[in-house]
Amino acid sequence: KRTEKWLQLLDHELVDLAAAADLANLAHYCVVHNGLTRGQMAAQIVHAAGESSPGELPEGTIAVALSATPQQLYQLEQRLIKDKIPHKAIREPDEPWHGALVAIGVCPDRKENLRKYFSQLPLVR
Repeated sequence: KRTEKWLQLLDHELVDLAAAADLANLAHYCVVHNGLTRGQMAAQIVHAAGESSPGELPEGTIAVALSATPQQLYQLEQRLIKDKIPHKAIREPDEPWHGALVAIGVCPDRKENLRKYFSQLPLVR
């Protein structure tokens, strides 16, 4: 069941939320490049959250903003792809980033299904 109820990974097509029976204890994780300014971090977190959410999340959904080194971001992206966890990788086309991975938003899911991917990363401060 998992996140397939929310978002199909390959074609990014929204799935019927009414069919989701286990919407309690949801977490929406976003991870941002720790080398950005605070303003850039905020913009990229908003971007990642918006692109990875189906919208109309139930009340009580936990939002988690974490930071990571460029290497940690890349490793996280590869692990999410390998495990088929629906997510949206945000790459910044403008200078000085030239397509670098700057954030990842993960489709909301039950916290216990996602925690293992993020437990080693610090909160954005």
